[in-house]
Amino acid sequence: MSTEGALSFGRTQLPDEQRRALTRAIHLEWVTIAFMTTAVAVVYLAMGSSQAMKTAWVEDLLAFIPPIAFLLAQRRARRPVDPDHPYGYHRAVGAGHLAAAVALLGTGTYLAVDSAMGLIKAEHPPVATVELFGHAVWAGWVMIAAMVYTGVGPVILGRMKMPLADALHDRVLYADADMQKADWRTAAGTVVGVLGIGLGLWWADAVVAIAISFSIIRDGWTNVRHASGALVDSQARTVEGSQPHPLTRQVDEALEEIAWVRRSGSRVRDMGHVFHVESFVVPHAGHTPDLGDLEHAAQVARGLDWKVDDVVVVPVREIPEELDRRARAKG
Repeated sequence: MSTEGALSFGRTQLPDEQRRALTRAIHLEWVTIAFMTTAVAVVYLAMGSSQAMKTAWVEDLLAFIPPIAFLLAQRRARRPVDPDHPYGYHRAVGAGHLAAAVALLGTGTYLAVDSAMGLIKAEHPPVATVELFGHAVWAGWVMIAAMVYTGVGPVILGRMKMPLADALHDRVLYADADMQKADWRTAAGTVVGVLGIGLGLWWADAVVAIAISFSIIRDGWTNVRHASGALVDSQARTVEGSQPHPLTRQVDEALEEIAWVRRSGSRVRDMGHVFHVESFVVPHAGHTPDLGDLEHAAQVARGLDWKVDDVVVVPVREIPEELDRRARAKG
């Protein structure tokens, strides 16, 4: 659980806010792993023959993947730049994000098929009684208690992680927080399935299991789309992937405020936690920028945000067509 050396991502020194966020995120992921270990054990002991409980148990097992991926990725991303990795190791975040997403998508698909087969075969899951403290108790109450335990913890942890994911621009942490924040739906659905069995609605268990499976598939597909988009260098987006990151526009606005710059068009590559910026600038007529001008422009861009890690400023006669088209579309 040591956070020694957690002061930078590669050559990017973290501001105090991000330094604290990273330390807290690491601690929370270790707490998550510890809690999910107990949750998996509790659900396994309580699940009996319920398909919904089995699916919830597998989902709890999958919950280990994002925190482990985050811990490995952030450790890798902190390695310094070397000759073989001139851009650093920031892509470890994207690789971890994609691995977690594929695992979710594949397992969710398997569970959906397995649950659907149980529904087609009209399997009637029995829920017997168990002896607790010398009394016979319907096993369904034990299952419900287990789901309440496993449902409350992740929701709290997920809400604690969400602002940290935004502060660090970490999509693995965001995916983890988003899935945990919504875990109450899995717990509530499983409780409904178990109660359905108790009321003689044998099909409720399989239907709930299918619903949980589709929730896993949705999470997996959303994260596969966002992770693969980042790895093939789509334009930088916000941490939740819903819209282009505002830093692209802010870089161009800042550069166009420099006296010798008439127009600027930038393309921003999301490397993981940090961005690589290539800015194409059109000088005013009669001005040829020298090295000092270009270095100053790069410093202006870097000064906007800690995430602006690598900046290349290129003087051109015309903004590249795809960037000019994007600018016109925004205008």
